[in-house]
Amino acid sequence: MAQPGSTRCDLLVVGGGINGAGIARDAAGRGLSVLLCERDDLAGHTSSASTKLIHGGLRYLEHFKFSQVRKALAERETLLAAAPHIMWPLEFVLPHDSHLRPAWMIRIGLLLYDHLAPRRRFAKSQSADLRHHPAGTPLQLRFQRGFVYTDGWVDDARLVVLNAVGAHEAGAQIQTRTTCIALEPVQETWVATLRRADGMQDRVLARAVVNATGPWAGIFRSETAGIRGARGLRLIKGSHIVVPALFDHHFAYIFQMPDRRIVFAIPFEQRFTLIGTTDVEFPDAPVAVAASEAEVAYLCAAASRYFRRPVDPADVVWTYAGIRPLQKDMVADPAGVTRDYELELDRRDPPLLSVIGGKITTHRRLAEAVVDRIGALLGKRAPGWTAGAPLPGGDLAGGNFDAYLAELVASRPWADPRMLRRMARAYGNRVERILGGARSIDSLGQEILPGLHERELMYLRDVEWAQTAEDVLWRRSKLGLHLPSGSEAVLDEWIGLNWN
Repeated sequence: MAQPGSTRCDLLVVGGGINGAGIARDAAGRGLSVLLCERDDLAGHTSSASTKLIHGGLRYLEHFKFSQVRKALAERETLLAAAPHIMWPLEFVLPHDSHLRPAWMIRIGLLLYDHLAPRRRFAKSQSADLRHHPAGTPLQLRFQRGFVYTDGWVDDARLVVLNAVGAHEAGAQIQTRTTCIALEPVQETWVATLRRADGMQDRVLARAVVNATGPWAGIFRSETAGIRGARGLRLIKGSHIVVPALFDHHFAYIFQMPDRRIVFAIPFEQRFTLIGTTDVEFPDAPVAVAASEAEVAYLCAAASRYFRRPVDPADVVWTYAGIRPLQKDMVADPAGVTRDYELELDRRDPPLLSVIGGKITTHRRLAEAVVDRIGALLGKRAPGWTAGAPLPGGDLAGGNFDAYLAELVASRPWADPRMLRRMARAYGNRVERILGGARSIDSLGQEILPGLHERELMYLRDVEWAQTAEDVLWRRSKLGLHLPSGSEAVLDEWIGLNWN
C-alpha cells in the first residue's frame, strides 16, 4: 500500500469521543502539535449515547464518593459558562417512594449535594408537595411528597464536536474515519500507521500517544500497541428509549427503582421524553450495540411505575445504547461501579498513556490532567487554560442564551423562529457564520429537508467533519426525530451527489 510522507507531531490522540476531543483541544492550546484520529465519526459511540447530563452524581453519595461528587459539581459551573448554548440547568424531581430511605435522610443528602461545591448557576434543593406541584400532575396519586434539585443538561455529541473544533482552531489535525492499525516504538518515537476510509495509509511519527478509545482501550493496548498485563476494563451497557412527551412542564424526573437502579425521565427535543438508563454487564467485544427488548421493557416498566399514563414498548420512537468503559473494581452491582477516571502510563519512553473510565461531566479536568502529565514527560510544560475559555459559539454576552436568541430572531424576521432556535442551540453565536449576510430564506440555498438548508450542510461538512446523513441527523443534530420517514435516505442521496 502506498504511504505518503510521514507526519510528525508531539501527540497522537487515538479516539474521537469526549475524552479524546477534550485532550486534543487542551494540548493544542498549550502549544503541542497534535493529531487526533477517530475510526468512525466524532462521538460515534459512547459519547453520543449518554443520558446527556452534566451532574455531580447524586447517587454516588450513597457510596461515599464525596471527592468524586465535589469535583463533578464544580465542573458543572465551569462547563455551563463555556457553552451556554448546548448546556443549561435542569430541575429534577425525586418522588419519595416506599422503598427509599426516609425522607429526612434524603433531604440531608440533598443539602450535602448543595454544599459540596460552590453553586452560582444552579438552584438549591427543596422539598415539594407533589399534590400541588406541577411535576406531580403526571405522576400516580400515591406520590405525594418529593424533592427538587438542579443539575445540568448537555447535548453530548455537540460537546464532542465543539471540543474538536476548538482543537482544530488551536492547530490540531482532526482525522475522522481514520483507524490507527499499528503502533510501534522506535527509539524515542512512536511510529503509527493510520488507515483512512479509502484504504490509503499514512505514517505518523509521534513523541507521545494517548489511548482515548474508550471501550476499546484494552484492545488497543494489547492488539495495536502490544502492551501486555495491563488492568482490564469493565464494560457496562447503558440503553435509553425516547417516547412522545409524557408531560408538558420543564422538570425532569429521577426514579430510584426497587433494584436500586436509577432511571431518569427527561424532557427531550420539545416533543419527547427521554428515559434511561440501564446498567447491564457487557462481556463481549464492544462492537455495534443496541437496546435489547429486555432493556426496553425494563425502562417502560420503570416509567409506568411512576407515571399515570403507562408506557408501552409500542410507544417507543427511538432507542440508543452505548458501552461505558469503567474501572474494573470489585463492586458486584454495575450501577455502583465508579465513573471516576484513571490514567495509566503504559510506557514512559516513548510515552503511551491510556485513559480508563471517566464521564462527560469531568472530561475537561481529565484532559487537563492528561496534558499536564504528557507535557511533563515531553519537557513541554505549560499551564492549563480551558477553565475560563468558552467553547466555539459559547462566548455569548453575559452567558445569556435567551437574550442572544431574542436578538437573533429579531434580526432575521424572514426566518422561522423554530429553525433559528435549533441552530442557535447547536452553534451559539457561530450561527452567524452560516446565516452570514442572508436577507431571505432563499439565501441559505436549497432546502434539502424541512428546515435544513444547503448552507448549513456545507458548514457541517467543512467545519464539523460531517460526512453522512447519520452524522447530520443524529449527532450534529437530532433532526432525525422530527423529520418524515425516509429523510435519512434523501439526505444521503444528496450528499452522494454534491459532496464527492
